[in-house]
Amino acid sequence: MSGLSRPPAAVSKPRPAPPVSIRALEGATQPALPLWAALIVAAASGPVMDAAFPDQGIWPLAFVAVAMVLVSLIGRRAGSAFLVAFVAGLSFYLLHIQWASLFLGLLPMTALAFLESLFVGLGGIAIALAYRWMPLAWPTPLGRLALLPIAIGGLWTAREAWSAVWPYGGFSWGRLAMSQSDSPLASLFPWLGISGTSFAMVLLAAASVEAVRFAGVPRLVRATAVVALGVVLVGLPAWPTATDGTMRVAAAQGNGKAGYFDGSSANDLLQAQYDATAPLFGQKDVDVVLWPEGTTYADPLTDPYTGQVFDYVSEQMDAPLIAQGVTHRNGVYYNTAVLWQAGEGALDLYDKKHPVPFGEYIPDRAFWRPFAPDLIDLIQREYTPGTTDNVFDVNGITVGINICFDIVDDQILTESVEEGAQVIFASSNTADFGHTDESAQQLAIARIRAMELGRSVVNISTVGLSAVIGPDGTIVQQLPWFSVGTMVQDVALSTAITPAVLLGRQLEWLVSGLGLASILIAGLAGRKRRRD
Repeated sequence: MSGLSRPPAAVSKPRPAPPVSIRALEGATQPALPLWAALIVAAASGPVMDAAFPDQGIWPLAFVAVAMVLVSLIGRRAGSAFLVAFVAGLSFYLLHIQWASLFLGLLPMTALAFLESLFVGLGGIAIALAYRWMPLAWPTPLGRLALLPIAIGGLWTAREAWSAVWPYGGFSWGRLAMSQSDSPLASLFPWLGISGTSFAMVLLAAASVEAVRFAGVPRLVRATAVVALGVVLVGLPAWPTATDGTMRVAAAQGNGKAGYFDGSSANDLLQAQYDATAPLFGQKDVDVVLWPEGTTYADPLTDPYTGQVFDYVSEQMDAPLIAQGVTHRNGVYYNTAVLWQAGEGALDLYDKKHPVPFGEYIPDRAFWRPFAPDLIDLIQREYTPGTTDNVFDVNGITVGINICFDIVDDQILTESVEEGAQVIFASSNTADFGHTDESAQQLAIARIRAMELGRSVVNISTVGLSAVIGPDGTIVQQLPWFSVGTMVQDVALSTAITPAVLLGRQLEWLVSGLGLASILIAGLAGRKRRRD
C-alpha cells in the first residue's frame, strides 16, 4: 500500500451566496429612530416646513422637513406611525394657518389644525407600511432607490388629495408644492400641476433618504442616482406659453374695513371701492374694471343704490364692471361675482361653488351648535354652494372667475380653462387676516396657478396683497398691503392648454394609485415570503 499514491484531495467548489435571510431583510426595516427621538424630529419638522412657505419662503426647507418626517416614520408600527405623523402635522398646521384664528378664533383654528393632522396621521401609517413591507418584497437597489420612493411619493400625494376634498369640500391649503412658487421646481407646475409637483418633491426627498440608508450599492452610485433625479426634475424646460392678444384691466384695491366683524355697512365698503376707482374715471381703452370680494354686502340685483353705483362706475370707465355682492335668490344666499354693464345691469353671475365651512356657512349646524353655541352663532350668513359656471364673456374675451379660497381648488381652476378662460380673475377679501402670512400665501398660490394654467392672473383683494401676474408666474405689478390703489395693465391672453390642464386629476389619481397599490402588493408578497 505504501507504493500506491493517495487519491487526490477533492476540489471544493465555491458555494453560491446564500439568499438574503428574512432576518437580514427585516433589519433594513427597523426604526431609524427611537420613538422619543422620532417625536422630537416630527415636532421640529413643522416649523421647518412652515418656513418654506411665504412669508419666509425659504423653499429648500420643504425638502428638509419631508426628510425629517420620513426618517421619523421608518420602521414604525401603525400606532406609533400615526402618533409621529400626527405630531408632525399638528406642529405644521398650528403655525401655517394661525391666521385663521384672527377670524374664527383660537378654538376653531385649533380644531381645523387637529382635523388636518388626523389625515397626516393616517397618511403616516401608509408610509410606515411602505417602509416595513417594500424592502422585504423588493430588496434590490431598484426596489430601494426607485420603487420605494415612488410609493412614498404617491402615498403623500394621496393623503393631500383626500384632505383637499373631504369633508365639506376639504381644505387644500398647505399642500407641499405650494411652497415652491420661487424655486427651480416651479417649472414643473405647467407639466404636472400642484399634486404632481408634490409627488416629485417627496420622490426626491425619499430617494435621498434611501440613498443614505441603503448599503447595497456604493455611495457614489447612490449619490449619483439622486443627483440625476434632481437634475431631471429641475431640468424640465419651461412650458412655452403662447399668448394671443391682451386685455386692458383696471383693478381697484379699496382698503375698506371689510372684515366680518368690522361693523362696516354695505355702503361703506362700496364707498371705499368707488373712491379708489374714481381717479381712473375717463381713462381710455379700459376693457374691464375689476373689484374684489368684499365690494359690498348688499344685493346688487335688488338694492337700487348699489345698482346705481355699479352703473355709474361702468359708465365713467366706458367698460363693464366685475364686482361682488351677496345675492338672495330662490330663498337662499350666494357669495356672487357680478358682470355689470351700464344701462344693462347684470349680464352674468358666478356664485362661489365652495363656501368656506365654519366661515361662510355652518355645515350640519344643528349637530355642531351644542359643542360651541357662541362660536357657531357668530356665523349668521349662510352661503349656499353655487352651480353656475365660473367664466364670463367680457366683450368676446372669456374670463375665468374665482372668489377667494376658490384659488386652491384644482377642479374649479381647471374647469375654467376647459371652458375657454383666456385669463383668470381672482378676487378676495383678506381683511379678516390682518398682517398675517395668509395674503402672502394666497398670492404665491395665485402665481402657481398662473404657471400651472398658462394664464395671466389678476389677483385683487380688498386690502392686499393685490397683483397682476404673467402666465410664467412673474409679478407684473403689485399694490402695497392695506393701502388704496389701482392697477391698470395690458394683461396677456392665452388659449394654449398646458399638460397640467390636459391631464387634470388623472395624474393625481395615477401616482396615488401607484402608492396604494405598491403597499398592497408588497404586503401580499411579504406574507408569501414568510410562508415560504
